[in-house]
Amino acid sequence: MPSVPNSPSNDRAYERFVQLLVQNEPALRAFVRSLVPRWEDVDEVMQEATLVAWRKFAQFQEGSSFLAWAGAIARFEALKNLRKQSRDRLVFSDDVLDLVAQEAVEESAALESERRALEECLSRLDPPQRDLLRVSYEPGVRLHEMAARAGKSVQAFYKTIQRLRQLLLECIERRMREETI
Repeated sequence: MPSVPNSPSNDRAYERFVQLLVQNEPALRAFVRSLVPRWEDVDEVMQEATLVAWRKFAQFQEGSSFLAWAGAIARFEALKNLRKQSRDRLVFSDDVLDLVAQEAVEESAALESERRALEECLSRLDPPQRDLLRVSYEPGVRLHEMAARAGKSVQAFYKTIQRLRQLLLECIERRMREETI
């Protein structure tokens, strides 16, 4: 990465880094959470991992998995954090942490594939159907109130949502099968 602080190429690198970080932050945070036992330590590890990743961003190969690359950095930061804390409590061995980290990376990749499939399948629904599903998952929403506003019985409304969920499930399963072929 160029050492000129405000050069256009450095600005582009920073924008790309932030874009990739924002896209992968939930999966990266879940990965760190699987390695670090205390919630308050997750934020610290994430902050350190993000700083190290930014410093090393010039080493990132565009087109490769940012999540895997940043996950490796986060793993080292989590291990560093755990070693620092090991004076106070019992911690897992590096072998156990390696196994947990490997499983977390595999799981986060699968979840990311499912999320992409869900987004694609949602985009194939008609806008009113998509809106109905989104609203039904909002916190505090009561299906009987939604049914009344739509002028339907609760049972008919629930069946409509169930049919939409089933369509989404079938679409997601189809997309996941296509992805593994």
